[in-house]
Amino acid sequence: MRLWSLHPRYLDRPGLTAAWRESLLAQAVLAGRTRGYTRHPQLERFRACEDPLVAIGAFLSGVQQEASERGYRFDVTRIDRPPDPGMPTAGWAGSVPVATGQVGYEWEHLMAKLARRSPEVGARWATTTNAQVHPLFVVVPGPVASWERPGPS
Repeated sequence: MRLWSLHPRYLDRPGLTAAWRESLLAQAVLAGRTRGYTRHPQLERFRACEDPLVAIGAFLSGVQQEASERGYRFDVTRIDRPPDPGMPTAGWAGSVPVATGQVGYEWEHLMAKLARRSPEVGARWATTTNAQVHPLFVVVPGPVASWERPGPS
């Protein structure tokens, strides 16, 4: 499960659809509808929110909005706690912190994925020096998150 801190605009088609599916799985875990993935480290930052279901709903909304802008039809009715229409994160914009180190780690991870899977998309973003994050997040100084499980270099 990868719940990207990066803005969904940077994801290729397979990445965007995976983000949607994995976010829906995260929502099911947070709502107690599944017994799998309950200890997944990427859920820690959502569990730290006052209302984890509202936070994951805002996250899903941002992914769904990007999909709609690309002409995809991600079923918004699958979001348990959707934000108010016209407000992609329903007042949650910039409310969940993500450290600069985490954003940098995810950017490198995504660029490596895109180089293998969708080189044309990777090339489009190759000169990006200050990647934007999903609207739910606000960037703060700091290292890679403690919940991140970096793979081998």
